[in-house]
Amino acid sequence: CYEALGSVHANWKPVPGRFKDYIALPKANGYQSLHTTVIGPYGERIEIQIRTGEMHRVAEYGVAAHWRYKQPGKDGAVDDSQRFAWLRQLLEWQQQLQDPQEFLRSVKEDLFTDEVFVFTPKGDLLNFPVGATVIDFAYRIHSEVGHHCTGARVNGKIVPLRYQLQSGDTVEIITTASQTPSKDWLKLVKSSRAKARIRAYIKAQQSARSIAVGREILERDLSRHQLDPARLRKDGTLERVAKELSQRDEETLLAGIGYGKVTTQSVLARILPPEEIERRREKGEGRLQRLLRLVGRQAKSGVQVSGVEDMLVRFGKCCSPLPGERITGFITRGRGVTVHALECPKVLESEPERRIDVHWMNGQGTPRPVKVEVTCVDRPGLLAAMSKAISSAGINITRAQVHTLGDRKAQNTFELMVGSLDELNRVMRSLGRVRGVMKVARVRT
Repeated sequence: CYEALGSVHANWKPVPGRFKDYIALPKANGYQSLHTTVIGPYGERIEIQIRTGEMHRVAEYGVAAHWRYKQPGKDGAVDDSQRFAWLRQLLEWQQQLQDPQEFLRSVKEDLFTDEVFVFTPKGDLLNFPVGATVIDFAYRIHSEVGHHCTGARVNGKIVPLRYQLQSGDTVEIITTASQTPSKDWLKLVKSSRAKARIRAYIKAQQSARSIAVGREILERDLSRHQLDPARLRKDGTLERVAKELSQRDEETLLAGIGYGKVTTQSVLARILPPEEIERRREKGEGRLQRLLRLVGRQAKSGVQVSGVEDMLVRFGKCCSPLPGERITGFITRGRGVTVHALECPKVLESEPERRIDVHWMNGQGTPRPVKVEVTCVDRPGLLAAMSKAISSAGINITRAQVHTLGDRKAQNTFELMVGSLDELNRVMRSLGRVRGVMKVARVRT
């Protein structure tokens, strides 16, 4: 192959930077070939690929073609181990990435990206996608090394996690037992292997947290109804209830409660008859005390959580939902339910299994801060006119910022205390009627 390459370059001028040696440095899936681009006899660019017959079969028909055409008795132990490593990686992705589109995207990323080549301290050469960081390198060594990676020593110098690998680097990973992956790591890594293992770790941790939250919620409600959680666990009652609710086992049941997919009411209904549940609830709390507590908490937030009583409710600062908007709830450990606008990007990126139905109660909600941005033509008295429009609508201003944009334009950001979507729309229309105002928009962080 290299002799053929020499003949090609002797006859036609090669284009600088367009030569790639995939024989010395094969792709992850075993692909091998020499790629070069030359200037043809008429000045046109021609790409030439040079490879052996076996390399061509792998390129055309895939890695499995190697065994189909392998000559009997030929020793290919080293090549086979490399090919099996990539196939094992594919199987690992398939198990960890349940979404078929995400699996396909991972395979494409692994095959069709430019690469950098770096060395381990022992001199082994590893390839990574361009833009890969030391976290990618750590996960190539071992999952546990990746999970506890805090940085690296590259060419003898300490570098942070975000350092992007460069061809020729010699990399030594630094680990700390207390270090664990976070979702932010997914923004730093480029290799499919690292992404899959970070996601698997986070999913396992979320499952463990959901089980802990579910256990806390269930034990609280069982005790409130004079039931002993330890006894129900010991005599197999909770295991039976889990099966009746189509859950695999008790842990799956607890995770379902933690995620909000299973309610404690459905568990109680399979342990006690309805009238006994009501009797024990009233006995434990007293009817009047219960009504006062529920009404007081619901009235304070203005939101009812579907199927759950006595749940702490707070509102997402990212979207500040108002009565009249479509909303959804998101269960957070130790913080009850966080209410978001249905279209909030943070909700769309979150785990669907941790969402729970919520709805607004009747009546006006408690005023909450909402940011409104006003773009206008700057003029004397404009700020006073806008402030008057807001106060005339019965809205309080808690904060105001003014920025000049040039060309006699200004941008004003107001933080208003608003009780409903209708109220917000009304004050925004009032601002839009002020002379010089060009645009009024709600700001979500």
